[in-house]
Amino acid sequence: MRDKATEEYYRYRAPEYEQIYYRDNPARRKEIEDEATYIRKLVTKKEVLDIACGTGYWTHIAAETAKNIIACDLAREMITEARKKNYRKSPFFVIADLEQLPFADNAFDIILLGFWFSHQPKQSYHTLFSTIKRLLRDNGHIWLIDNNPPAEGSNQHSAYKDNHGNNYKRRFLDNGKEFIILKNYFSRQELIQIFQHHFSVERITYNTYYWSVTLAK
Repeated sequence: MRDKATEEYYRYRAPEYEQIYYRDNPARRKEIEDEATYIRKLVTKKEVLDIACGTGYWTHIAAETAKNIIACDLAREMITEARKKNYRKSPFFVIADLEQLPFADNAFDIILLGFWFSHQPKQSYHTLFSTIKRLLRDNGHIWLIDNNPPAEGSNQHSAYKDNHGNNYKRRFLDNGKEFIILKNYFSRQELIQIFQHHFSVERITYNTYYWSVTLAK
């Protein structure tokens, strides 16, 4: 189950998306760099799948140390941007829906999911988690990262909430085009409560701008 407005937004935003990683804020940037260091260690010599890979920011980092990496996204525009990077280990790119991924069961040691979980409708968490469990090998891990409200700067106000408790926000492209997209935020305890019923929570980092978790199958 996808939010169509969010999907359209990211198709249009693909050429400018990576601005989020290079904000002129040292504390914010350090949080990202700390996660990059962690990812390089986590995926070393592993079979990796980067789902909702976007422009390939985390794909590029993982490719430094992974044994092999597949990166997929629903938006062809995002994959186009991701292909422009120079990779140490060339990923195999796939255009695919993250809830209907065309990969074999138990195929991956590590699954990465960067900056997507906040867009996943709450009523379809079970579908996403079932897909992840199917793809992961025994003792496999999934790593997720996403925004906390301060990462939004002055744009923290909600447009509305739906009957499932999903939050919606206004977003603007550089050209001023407006979208209203699904964007949920979580406390540390909410994250634990969501994930602990499906996985073992091995690591959780809850900083000012971003949170991340590592889960074990």
